[in-house]
Amino acid sequence: MGRTYSLLFMLATMWIAAPEPASAAELPAETQQLLRTSDYIYTATRRKSGERSGVAPIWFYYEGGDELFFTTSPESWKAKRLDNGSPLYVWVGEEDGPYYVGEAREVTDAALIDRMGEAYNDKYWIAWLGFFRPRSERVTSGKTKAFMVKLNPAEG
Repeated sequence: MGRTYSLLFMLATMWIAAPEPASAAELPAETQQLLRTSDYIYTATRRKSGERSGVAPIWFYYEGGDELFFTTSPESWKAKRLDNGSPLYVWVGEEDGPYYVGEAREVTDAALIDRMGEAYNDKYWIAWLGFFRPRSERVTSGKTKAFMVKLNPAEG
């Protein structure tokens, strides 16, 4: 009995004292700061051939965690490739900034899109004037596509 109790006590102590594993949702503090202060992320997608597309800067919004938001034209190669399952390759702040591979999912929630539009007003002066701001009615009508992107550390 003493041996069993000791083993159970040891296992319980290890479980209680074990450090909490880092959440996959935690990005390094430096990356989070860049996401809060940068005007652009630089993105690419995967072509049918498997090659990576050219890198393009895009506007985005980041609230925290491991996700960011952006919109694009439904006719863009980016939207078409994301619809076909391409990852979104993301460099934060600069073309040679921290690198992530994102899992993009289309957003149609009108309240979320309009909230992001308000956030764009605060971030981009031209959005404040009413230009290039996410709007739920444009997404609903098919004139714009909205995406949330979960950022994952890139391998290699």
